[in-house]
Amino acid sequence: QVQLVESGGGLVQAGGSLRLSCAVSGRTFSSLTMGWFRQAPGKEREFVIGISRIGGTTNYADSVKGRFTISRNNAKSTVYLQMNSLKPEDTAVYYCAADTRGTYRPTSRRDEYDYWGQGTQVTVSS
Repeated sequence: QVQLVESGGGLVQAGGSLRLSCAVSGRTFSSLTMGWFRQAPGKEREFVIGISRIGGTTNYADSVKGRFTISRNNAKSTVYLQMNSLKPEDTAVYYCAADTRGTYRPTSRRDEYDYWGQGTQVTVSS
């Protein structure tokens, strides 16, 4: 019974920035490993970035390393995705996900996340 609601998506020019937020309810937020995935038209949903329960460990896809940053505010039960230097290939629906296992390293596997948000569209124009 974990609910996740993403926000912050929109249209941005290449090279620009966006900050996505994911508000979480229904579970002790600090017990959750959090991650972001994205799905572009005609492609499978892919792992973008993840963060451990208190934020000490992160896991990045190679395609976004150095450009995207994940953070969390456990007091606000919110996880963030800061996206800088956006490229047209970053265009996708971005999904927030929660892993209830409490492991130390954020997983990149879709099937190891238990709850998903509804997604928010990010479009990067060239």
